[in-house]
Amino acid sequence: MAPTITRVETIEFEYEVEDVETDSYGLYLRYRPGETLRRRLFGIRIHTSEGVTGEYVGGNSPAAAQINTFADYLVGKNPLARERHWSEIKRALRKYDRMGIGPVDIALWDFAGKYHGAAIHELLGTYRERLPAYASTYSADDAGALDSPEAYADFAADCLALGYPGFKIHPWSDVDRDIDREVATVHAVGDRVGDEMDLMLDPACWYETFADALEVGRACDEQGFYWYEDPYRDGGISQHAHRKLRELLETPLLQTEHVRGLEPHADFVANEATDFVRADPEYDAGITGAMKVARMAEGFGLDVEFHAPGPAQRHCMAATRNANYYEMALVGPETASPQPPVYAGDYEDRLGTIDDEGTVPVPDGPGLGVDYDWDYIEANQTGSVHVYD
Repeated sequence: MAPTITRVETIEFEYEVEDVETDSYGLYLRYRPGETLRRRLFGIRIHTSEGVTGEYVGGNSPAAAQINTFADYLVGKNPLARERHWSEIKRALRKYDRMGIGPVDIALWDFAGKYHGAAIHELLGTYRERLPAYASTYSADDAGALDSPEAYADFAADCLALGYPGFKIHPWSDVDRDIDREVATVHAVGDRVGDEMDLMLDPACWYETFADALEVGRACDEQGFYWYEDPYRDGGISQHAHRKLRELLETPLLQTEHVRGLEPHADFVANEATDFVRADPEYDAGITGAMKVARMAEGFGLDVEFHAPGPAQRHCMAATRNANYYEMALVGPETASPQPPVYAGDYEDRLGTIDDEGTVPVPDGPGLGVDYDWDYIEANQTGSVHVYD
């Protein structure tokens, strides 16, 4: 008999990141000695009749709220029918951004791997088992870490010495709008390490005008940057604006982190509004959705770059030929990564995680191949626990 889902459980929990704060908008993370940032995530467990549980830890409270609207649908269903569940939940969440699909789909893939005794990348079709990584920085600060163009250049040189083949700048994101400083940072990093590293710039939708985006993009051209990502205040969703920017720059654009779903990704590509394509298994409706984006990009002859670090991202990239780099984020010279301490084993996403070749491994255990520390999660739960059976 086919396995069935007997219970769906979500737990919201809190963890602390030392010496980190958000900027004055409360959005972007940066170094601040003595501050403690409290972040909330949630874990999901999908219990089955086989005694095998699909697990995933990640996502935020809005995504958890979406899961609460459809979790009952899953109970009694076959956990291996991922494509059917993906389609039905996609329709059910049509009025929302569908961020709630991702954690559930990843947990179902975790179950499938455990059920079949295989790593997820093996179920997808393994292409590689070591992933080249780039260092992806915190945003700028005024506290002595990434507080000047020269500080970014110094940190890029440190990352090069560690073995990173690529370095991505998240620059300033605060009230003080200084495009000259943005340009100076591009040149400082390019002059220091541009001959030895692939360089990327991600303003995180900070620039206010087309002129700003163009001026900084031309600095990227001068330094031979690998890509230029999400410059506009549009939130990274205007196909017309990015197509116009592409016409005037040599540096390839990387877009689609902030558009949700397969079809908007495909429209961005078909309308020539990006060069590289972003995908994220948590944001883009799970491993199922992210791999659909990756195969779509491959059909157009483009590369897909998976957003953020995590075991699901590693499995997706391991099964994708047309991908270049694993994002080790966020990193800085004075503080640890903000990744949650939820792994009971040796899995981690930290500045020092890479090997001498600048790569990270793909977990090879069944499913996601990681062991979650549910004792830690439950000890730090915020009281938001939902069970459907």
